[in-house]
Amino acid sequence: MDKVFKSAREAVADIPSGATVLAGGFGLCGIPENCIRALSERDVNDLTFVSNNCGVDDFGLGILLRNKQIKKMISSYVGENKEFERQYLSGELEVELCPQGTLAERLRAGGAGIPAFFTPTGAGTAVSDGGLPLRYAADGSVAKASPKKEVREFDGRSYVMERAITGDFAIVKAWKGDRFGNLVYRHTAMNFNPMVATAGKITIAEVEEIVDVGALPPDHIHTAGIFVHRIVLGERFEKRIERRTVSP
Repeated sequence: MDKVFKSAREAVADIPSGATVLAGGFGLCGIPENCIRALSERDVNDLTFVSNNCGVDDFGLGILLRNKQIKKMISSYVGENKEFERQYLSGELEVELCPQGTLAERLRAGGAGIPAFFTPTGAGTAVSDGGLPLRYAADGSVAKASPKKEVREFDGRSYVMERAITGDFAIVKAWKGDRFGNLVYRHTAMNFNPMVATAGKITIAEVEEIVDVGALPPDHIHTAGIFVHRIVLGERFEKRIERRTVSP
């Protein structure tokens, strides 16, 4: 039952090339910094990452992108990363853009064992009708476009069917955790982490503090340890802010 690993490097050591990895975080808030750093030091590539965004050029998942370790991203927002834009438009990176709420629900559904669901978001647009550029060719033409999705009408309104998302591995960041893998997130750092934690076949959690089993009040636990397979005490958390706005 003791799921503690000595380091993030040890915890991600068996993530192979070609794996699909789910990553918690929103912008640079609540991202699994240590696991990302450990992956950047390994010789793995052709990874598919599912995350709200891809960090910035020199931090977060942007490090893996810069190293050419990511072949595909499933995200909802990518506007803070110039290298992401360059790789996408040059045909080096495949990108599936997904509405943010839909992405969260696809992950939640994956963790709940629900294969698909219907949502009004995107119905009647390129999200449902297909044709969104997933990958460009070197000459700028569209090499691969998104397919058309099933649309049904419920109570006079159109809904598009979205498939659930699961991953080979999931990496998340929590505030506290115990040796059984029970997790507590802090404030907005919770974001996508709870959904991601449930949707990975193997979930790796990095935390700021590991406490004794029983120290976390049951009603304070956000992710139950049954979903977490490995837990590691993180170090050197930078907790960067994407854009700092201050008053004069």
